[in-house]
Amino acid sequence: MAERPNPPQPGQKQAPPGHTADMAPKPDHGEETYRGSGRLHGKAAIITGSDSGIGRAVAIAFAREGADVLIAYLDEHEDARETARWVEKAGRKAVTVPGDVAEEAHCESLVARAVKEFGHLDVLVNNAAMQRTHKSIEEISAEEWDRTFRTNIYSQFYLSKAALRHMKAGAAIVNTTSINAKNPSPSLLAYATTKGAIANFTAGLAQLVAEQGIRVNCVAPGPIWTPLIPSTMPEERIESFGENTPLGRAGQPAELAPAYVLLASDEASYMNGALIPVTGGRPML
Repeated sequence: MAERPNPPQPGQKQAPPGHTADMAPKPDHGEETYRGSGRLHGKAAIITGSDSGIGRAVAIAFAREGADVLIAYLDEHEDARETARWVEKAGRKAVTVPGDVAEEAHCESLVARAVKEFGHLDVLVNNAAMQRTHKSIEEISAEEWDRTFRTNIYSQFYLSKAALRHMKAGAAIVNTTSINAKNPSPSLLAYATTKGAIANFTAGLAQLVAEQGIRVNCVAPGPIWTPLIPSTMPEERIESFGENTPLGRAGQPAELAPAYVLLASDEASYMNGALIPVTGGRPML
């Protein structure tokens, strides 16, 4: 197992949504550690927000498990190319598509592009997210509130609706919620509220599509070291980020990927509407 950095992290600040290259220490996406075993052989996946962070780790793992990957991202072109490089190094096809998942037309175009490039669509990972830190509700504009909802939960509705038209029995949707779904951080009010909605959306959609043989589940990360952290949190919180877990540290993106692989694979054939916490020991009861 790779050594995992412990707090304190160096104080640092980036403009949202942040870039991997500017982070210290660098996140571990499983580049040197993840070993595949063909669990997703021949599958095709869309992963939103896969230029960096959890999305990149999931893309690397999926590719090493045998899946082709459409890398959907906003505008972090350098990070997206790096993710694509790792997917291709695993011998799988990588397609990079920039754009805003807050827009329904773009979400529909992502699905259409995946079907055109791969000939089928087996897995949708709704992972893209926006967050901002505030001390007061007065600091949150109506525009930011709307933007957070459109990015975090509207996108999941748009993409799931479009993807389900092409998915067959055995396909899977995996959504990224958060520990904030059940233990909301007051400074992340808009973000935390959307994460509660995602958990509910997952449970409801899973029941709607079960008769089609399609499964819908979600993963709930705790504090994970991704570009969102130095780009959206005050420096003093970055230094202690992850200390509030029983394991005493932030998680690395690579530590999330196995949960997504499980839920995307046929090994999770009887898992539907489930929420898997990956929280460093913080309970979600």
